[in-house]
Amino acid sequence: MEEVLQVQIDPNRIPSHIAIIMDGNGRWAEEQGHERLYGHFHGVESVRNIVEGCAEIGVKYLTLYAFSTENWDRPQQEVDGLMSLLVDTIRKEVEILSKNNIKMHVIGDMNMLPEQARKELHEALELTSHNTGLNLIIALSYSSRWELVNAVQKIALDVQKGKIDPEKIDHQTLQSYLTTSNFPDPELMIRTSGEYRISNFLLYQLAYAELYFTNTRWPEFRKKHLVEAILDFQARERRFGKTSKQLTEESIGS
Repeated sequence: MEEVLQVQIDPNRIPSHIAIIMDGNGRWAEEQGHERLYGHFHGVESVRNIVEGCAEIGVKYLTLYAFSTENWDRPQQEVDGLMSLLVDTIRKEVEILSKNNIKMHVIGDMNMLPEQARKELHEALELTSHNTGLNLIIALSYSSRWELVNAVQKIALDVQKGKIDPEKIDHQTLQSYLTTSNFPDPELMIRTSGEYRISNFLLYQLAYAELYFTNTRWPEFRKKHLVEAILDFQARERRFGKTSKQLTEESIGS
C-alpha cells in the first residue's frame, strides 16, 4: 500500500518543509498496559522511519517537536527518563544520520537541558554540519512564546545599541531573530494522536501552513501515514489570501 500511495505523489508539489507534533506516546503506552516511557521508547522507531521517508520523498526540511518548555512540568520520573532516552538515541543515531547525508539542527532553550544532553547534541551537530541532504530540525525545550519573547528582547537590545531603527522593524526583522531564521516556514504541519491543537509550536512560522491531524498515535505513525498526509496536502488549494480566480489567472499567465 505504501508504494502504491507514494507513486501518487506529485514530485513537483512536495512540501519543502514538514513540521510534526509527535503526540500520543504516553497514551499509546498506557493503552498497551505499560508505563508512559515505553511509548516514548517506541516513538524513536517512528522518528527513524519518518526521517527516512522524508529523505526518500525529497522533503528538504523536517522539524520534529520533541520536548516543549511546558514538558518540564511533567512528573520528574518521566522527564528524567526522556532526557536519558534523548542522550541514548542521539548517541546511537548520529552516525546513521551522517552516513545518510542528513544535517541535524536544534531549536529551543538548550540551557535548560542536562549537561550530558547538551554535550551529545553539540557533538551531533558538529558531526553532521557538512551534510547537504535532509535538514532534520529537533525542537527541544522549545515553545513559540519563549522564542518570540527571546526574539523581542534581542531586538530591543539592538535598538538600544543603535543597531536597529525601531521605525524600520518589519516582518523580515522579527523573522531574522527567530531560532528558525535559517529555515523556510513549514508548508505542512502534522499532529498525531487525534488532538486538534498547535500547542505553542511554531506559532509565527505556521501562518500559512496546511494543518493535518490524524488519530494515529505517534508510535504507530509510519511512512504510509506520511504519504497520506502529503497527498492530502497536494489536494488542497494554497491561496495565501488570494482568490481561486487569481491563482488560475496567474497559472495561465505563467
